[in-house]
This record gives sequence, C-alpha cells and structure tokens, in this order.
Amino acid sequence: MKNTLDNIDFTNSFVDIGDEFYSRISPTPFTKESKLIHFNSKAANLLDLDPCVAEDKEFTKIFSGQKLHKASTPIAMLYSGHQFGHYVEQLGDGRAIMIGEVTNQQKQPWEIQLKGSGITPYSRQGDGRAVLRSSIREYLCSEAMHGLGIPTTRALCLIGNDDEVYREKIETAAIVTRLAPSHIRFGSFEIFYYRSQLENIKKLADYVIGKFYSEFLGAENPYLELLKEVIDRTAKLIAQWQSVGFAHGVMNSDNMSILGLTIDYGPFGFLDNYNPKFICNHSDYEGRYAFENQPQIGLFNLSCLAQALLPLIDVDPAKNALATYQDSYTRYYNNLMAGKLGFNTSNPAIESLVHTLLEQLQQSNTDYTIFFRRLSTENLLTDNTLRDMFVDRTAFNHWLTQYMKLHNELGTQFDALQVKMQAMNPKYILRNYIAQTIIQKAEQDNDFSEIDTLINILHNPFSEHPGYEKYAQHPPEWADSISVSCSS
Repeated sequence: MKNTLDNIDFTNSFVDIGDEFYSRISPTPFTKESKLIHFNSKAANLLDLDPCVAEDKEFTKIFSGQKLHKASTPIAMLYSGHQFGHYVEQLGDGRAIMIGEVTNQQKQPWEIQLKGSGITPYSRQGDGRAVLRSSIREYLCSEAMHGLGIPTTRALCLIGNDDEVYREKIETAAIVTRLAPSHIRFGSFEIFYYRSQLENIKKLADYVIGKFYSEFLGAENPYLELLKEVIDRTAKLIAQWQSVGFAHGVMNSDNMSILGLTIDYGPFGFLDNYNPKFICNHSDYEGRYAFENQPQIGLFNLSCLAQALLPLIDVDPAKNALATYQDSYTRYYNNLMAGKLGFNTSNPAIESLVHTLLEQLQQSNTDYTIFFRRLSTENLLTDNTLRDMFVDRTAFNHWLTQYMKLHNELGTQFDALQVKMQAMNPKYILRNYIAQTIIQKAEQDNDFSEIDTLINILHNPFSEHPGYEKYAQHPPEWADSISVSCSS
C-alpha cells in the first residue's frame, strides 16, 4: 500500500534521545507562493509514497515549509566540527530542518529534511535560505551519486520560490528535500567532547548503535566496533569518490556522515581532464580539499571522531583502529581501479598499470571519464580514438601493449570483458558545465524541463542512452570559467 499525505506515518526517533541534541524549530514560510520544480519518484519509493501526491497542492505547502504535516516534529540538529582544519565550537543545521522520519515497509528509516527552510538557532547570522542554483546542484548530484552506486543522501523534491535571497548578488530561493537514514555527523559527537558533556556522547553513540549498528550490541566494547565500522565505511566511500573522479570540496568533519554517506553537496566537482590537484571549491585558497588530498582528509576527520569517542574507548584501541584506515582505503581503491580496467581484483602488476596510466592521463590532460568509457567500448586493436587522446602516443601504445598482455596471461576474453567494464565506467557524470547550463535556463528562462531528462540519465549513467550523447561530451571552453564556492 502506497502512502498518501493523509496516512504517511511521521515519527522522529532522534527527538527521543533528549533536547540537548537539537532545537525545536518550525520552517519559516516564504512570502510568495512556492512552485514544485521537480518530484523524484524513485526517491519517493523509499518512503512508499504514492507519486500522485506531487499533484496535491498540500504536498508543495508541506515540503516548502509553508505548512506542517499534522504528525511532524520539526527540529534542527546540533553539532560542531573541524572546518578547514580548525575546530568551530558550534555549527548545527543553519538552514535545514528535519520535519520527521518515515519507516518504509522494508523497515528502513528515512529522515526528511528541508534544506533552505529558514532561520534556526544555528544560522550564525545567516538567513537560513538556499538559492536556486545551489539547490539544483545538490538535487542533481544526490541522484547522480546514487546512480553511480555511491552511498549518498537522496533528494525527494525541488521547490522554488521568487523570494529574494542575498548572496554575491540577489537570487531566488529554493528548498531541496533531503532523505537519509540519519543525518548524524562526526561533528555531532565532537561538540559534546569539547563541551565535556560525556554522558551525551554515550547517549548519542547508544542511539546510533541501537538504530543502525545493532550487530555490535553484544560486543565487548560496542563503541570501538562502531569506530571500526565507520572507519571502514569512510575508507570505502572515499575510494569510490576517487575512482569516479568526484571531489567533495568541503570535507569538514561536520560534513562527514556516521553512516558513511556522501552528504552536504556544495562546491563539488567531477574531474574533466585528469588532474589530481583539482580544487573544485573557489573558497579553498590553500587547496586543502584538492582531489588528491581527499583520502588523507578522510583520515583526519576520522581522527576527530575517534578523539570525540575517547570517553568510551581506550586510546590504544582507538589508535589501532585508525591505523587500519590506509590499508582499507588502498585495498578498496586498488580493486575499484582494477575493475575499471576489467580485472577482478588488484595485484602489484595491475597497480603499476594504473599508476602509469594516471601519469599519462595527467601529462596529456586527458578526460578521465571519457577515456575509461572508451576503453570499455572501442576496439583497442583497430581504433585510434584512444591513442588520439594522448600527446605521447608511443608511451600510450606501450601501456596498451602491457595492458593487453596482462589480460592475455589471465585468459581474459576481451569482448565479454568490455561489457563488464562498462558497468564500472560511467558514460555520464554530472559535469559542472551541465549543471550550469540547467541553472542558466532556470534562472534566465524559468525553464526546468531539462532536469527530468538529466535525472533519468544520471540514474543510469552506465547505459548508452542513444540520442543524449551531448551529456557525455567534452566540456566547452567556457566551462573553465565556472566558479563554485562554499556559498554554492
């Protein structure tokens, strides 16, 4: 049975752990009438929500913050975190309000959060709003990451409003409805550690373990097992980011999920030409969150979490747990990159192939996604398309010879292999220029029609999608001028 607005069962288990962890606050209604820009039926399935609800005006009122659902218990969550390496003693949901939680028929809980819904006690002199451009980016990227098979928050709907929002210029407002089993972050623990409120650390950890990691309840130290699991999930998540060329842009500890999800899409970017020093955040003046730094930043953030859990875990076991991160990350990453080349698992010879290939991609400014897709689809013996992507064709020919030799030694049938590789190498990613084109149409022409087309493609980025190849092309020259920052 599908849920409607009348029978959907809103709860909020997070409220039960105590009001030290949040503030009760209702969304601030817009002054002008809101419009439903896009409804994501695939995300609606997570709530067992009947897609017909999108046609109900009450839906837009509830998910724009104009009206509270009768069962809603709206809150803004409290947390702190390390931002660009420096501890900030209080952050919290400054423009996001959780309006409730729905448990679907598969017994999966989904928190429903309105991002851009107005001022909260944690807004820090901000207006609590989100602008249309950043909301479109988050809406699209949440679903793009899901399509790539990378753990992420989801996006239920995008709602726009003509209320003015002041950033570098006057813009219009929007709200993204985000879904996640939990929005708890590393910083949710940090704030109570630095406040010396040790009982609250335990309360929060008990809640997380009981709700999401119940397999640890009988362990000798369930809190240590929690840390180990989060370390492993984070290592795997960042390996997945690196394998598809995704740069988060703001890997502060308050933007790291206790469940190993990708959260808080701001100045993200996917690699075009392979450049390990790629910085997608215009506000990141020192390149702290450059693409190549993400694995080590993951370890830094996990160290922040481990420190916050020290009242529950002895120092040496915590250090030992952190010491597993690098090996776990390397194993996940090497296996993913081996898969992109058609191998089942990695080994030193394959790792050497990957290393040499990435060096050549960088030297030739070769497009990362397009290269791996063509490797998965072109006839490598007769087609020169791949060779033409490299300045030093001789060096690439040598690499290709070594690559084919290794496959021959393993007895690989290359035709079947390429089909397998296509499931590892997406044809479509959310390039910045594509998002920017959609934003410009929305802002200048009030035209949102392309969002639906792109969402459908991004949900299946490994498929060919004949007729939509324009979304898989090299970026135009003007794409280099696109600048996104923390305000994005």
